[in-house]
Amino acid sequence: MATKFTDLYIRNLQPQPKRYLAREGEGFAVEVQPSGLKSWKFIYDFVGQRRKLTLGNYPDMGLQEARKAFQEARRLLAQGIDPAEQKQRNREAQKAERLEPTVTDLAAEFVEKYSKPKKRTWEEDERILHKDVIPAWGKRKAKDITRRDVALLVDKVAKRGGIMGNRTLACVRRMFNFAVERGTLEASPVVHVKAPAKETRRDRVLTPAEIRLFWEAQETAPVSHYLRLALRLLLATGQRKGEVLTAQWVDVDLASGWWIIPASRVKNGHLHRVPLNSTATAILTELQSLNLPGPWLFPSPRGNGENPVTDTSLDHALRRCEFDGVEPFTPHDLRRTVGTALGELGFNRLVQDKVLNHVDRTVGGIYDRHTYDREKRQALDAWDRRLQEILTGQAPGNVVPFVKSA
Repeated sequence: MATKFTDLYIRNLQPQPKRYLAREGEGFAVEVQPSGLKSWKFIYDFVGQRRKLTLGNYPDMGLQEARKAFQEARRLLAQGIDPAEQKQRNREAQKAERLEPTVTDLAAEFVEKYSKPKKRTWEEDERILHKDVIPAWGKRKAKDITRRDVALLVDKVAKRGGIMGNRTLACVRRMFNFAVERGTLEASPVVHVKAPAKETRRDRVLTPAEIRLFWEAQETAPVSHYLRLALRLLLATGQRKGEVLTAQWVDVDLASGWWIIPASRVKNGHLHRVPLNSTATAILTELQSLNLPGPWLFPSPRGNGENPVTDTSLDHALRRCEFDGVEPFTPHDLRRTVGTALGELGFNRLVQDKVLNHVDRTVGGIYDRHTYDREKRQALDAWDRRLQEILTGQAPGNVVPFVKSA
């Protein structure tokens, strides 16, 4: 017999040896189990079959909430939709929603599967993501991030410095492109978002006075001893920051005066032979005397020398330094300084490119198999004499390598 449900009525329903139904009418019922469990039910017919849908359990779902669920189920039934099948579809959709990666999930996958294997500067990607992206979006589903979200975040970062806004945009763009490539997302929200700051091509070259001030000021700079030597090796050889920091002792032959950079650690993928001038040799000799652990010239202070220091180490080191009389510069500006000095010393662009290991993509460059080892040594020895003249103030014929370090 149908009864008008009240909270008191439902509360007073007692379990019996067998489960039973208490009905209110129109298919709204409460099922009572022998265990005492009470559950709200909707009993209905669909395409000629009697069905029973569980709406929820009492008292977790109260009477008022159960009535709303019952009315919603009746509405679906009136539209020709099976409420039980709809509930199952909703459950599957919720499960799929839970499996959709958050931005935190995507960022972790991006760093592990893209940045670390493919970029020497992967730690900078990780830093950008943890500093600005994850705090803003971390708990949100990656698929829910919009172009507007990206623009607002980049604008916020750009207020601290436009170039950093550019870097954040580039990192986020690559991360979402990675998600599209792997099928995690159908489309990237970063499409058509423009960089907030215009970047101009850098032309910073240190003057002779700045070179001497920079070299001498390192004696008291708040930088570790071996990072000071890394900065000096950059200036002595003109090689890329990443190639200097990932150099291994097995690649250096002080006796013959050569440093061989394997193709696997060169940006352009071509093995590069670097002649060691007297300044570079003195720096490497001093570095060798430090007996640092591991195979690297510049091992990371973490992990007992298992890995080299990161690409960003020198950038952070320079930012911590203040060289009176020297305008701010980056490690790459040291490389540009060497290239410029070689031109001033009379070496043509071809020799400059060979020293700096730039790829010659001309037809002549493709067919020219000459090593240019002799020309590279002449160029770096000439730069060595000029560098010592700058550092000591003496004429080239009277100078000796000046590489004293604290």
